[in-house]
Amino acid sequence: MSEWISRPATETRVVGVRVPADLSQLTMLRALAETVSLIAEFAVDEVTDIRVALDEVATALIVAALPDGAVECEFEFDERGIKVRAESVVTVPDALDEHGFAWQVLATITEDLAAQRKPFDSDLGGYPISVEFSQLRTGSGPR
Repeated sequence: MSEWISRPATETRVVGVRVPADLSQLTMLRALAETVSLIAEFAVDEVTDIRVALDEVATALIVAALPDGAVECEFEFDERGIKVRAESVVTVPDALDEHGFAWQVLATITEDLAAQRKPFDSDLGGYPISVEFSQLRTGSGPR
């Protein structure tokens, strides 16, 4: 009989996905965020916060994405917490309103939150943008 080991063999795990920039892909991104968070053994309320944060970021990126564009998401987790990165190329430089209500909610439910915007890239036909946030495990440090 084989034995399952619940802890990964390495200290850090990374999972990534690239999907078409289409609102129909939000269900898959939510499910992936939830699955990765559960595999990483986060508490249920933390899983919900991670899923909601990714949903908000991905929605903003998809709505502003280039036609036939894509959204890339990466989840990196270890024993301390998880870091989530979502990026795309968007049609407008202000695809995310960092002074709006949605951003304030994101800042409340995540540990660290940052957006990195690059100038218009004529080769890509838009503005590359990356949003990164993290979530510590309960009891992993001050929040």
